Amino acid sequence: MPIDVDKALGAPPAAREISWTSRDVLLYHLSLGAGRDAGADPELSYTYERGLRVLPTFAMVAGQGISAGERPPAAMSMPGIDIDLLGILHAGQALTVHRPLPAAGEAVVSSRVANIWDKGKAAVIEMEQAAADPEGDPLWTTTMRIWARGEGGFGGEPGPETPWTEPDREPDHVLDSPTTPGQALLYRLNGDLNPLHADPAFARAAGFDHPILHGLASYGIVAKALADGVLGGDVTRLNGLSVRFAGVLFPGETIRTTVWREGDRLVFRSTCPERGDAAVLTHATAEIS
Repeated sequence: MPIDVDKALGAPPAAREISWTSRDVLLYHLSLGAGRDAGADPELSYTYERGLRVLPTFAMVAGQGISAGERPPAAMSMPGIDIDLLGILHAGQALTVHRPLPAAGEAVVSSRVANIWDKGKAAVIEMEQAAADPEGDPLWTTTMRIWARGEGGFGGEPGPETPWTEPDREPDHVLDSPTTPGQALLYRLNGDLNPLHADPAFARAAGFDHPILHGLASYGIVAKALADGVLGGDVTRLNGLSVRFAGVLFPGETIRTTVWREGDRLVFRSTCPERGDAAVLTHATAEIS
């Protein structure tokens, strides 16, 4: 079904109530690889409910995990938009957290379609979300970009240019984050049950040799690497993260993150060394304190 741009952009924001518990947070951290070397370091600040600190990227899955119960795979279906899962890819993600996230809590999340851009053979759909606690105090805001194959060509604007250059100097940090062959199967329990990340036949139909790791899994893995490798393990110092998903990562491969520090901002890129440093995340920045 073609995108109805006017209907999608004109729809009022949709609000929903969510809640989460420390179990959701623990599962999220484990799905990113926390505690993998538990014999040497169990990483208790990520893996034990006593003294639990919450990676800010948990905001991307809050209210969707094991405490939310069973649901069918999510589809991209909203006013003016109804797209088959085979036709969409996560293209980019930005997050700002307004204060440290609690290990358990409730929020009201408001969502809207902010922009739809025409890329010819595809459309890019930009979704905005804002979350506030029951008292109305902001918790986080996000911007998500979805690449919808075959949905372009409607005569719309192509969207803004986003030039990107890396600092012309040696990086301050190079951080390696190995993944495991079963990591996507664990990460999907956070709520993204898209079969692209589990079913080999579905992945082949979508054009991939094997199921791929969720883009938001790579996003969270890199957030943890930055917190651990640059910020001394203090997740409360990571205030924002913006990336473009430039390429896929297959479970079992490594994410190598090259970081330059520029004051209260980190500039970085993430690649896959097993495939000649193929790009995974680009146009990437983190806001820190």
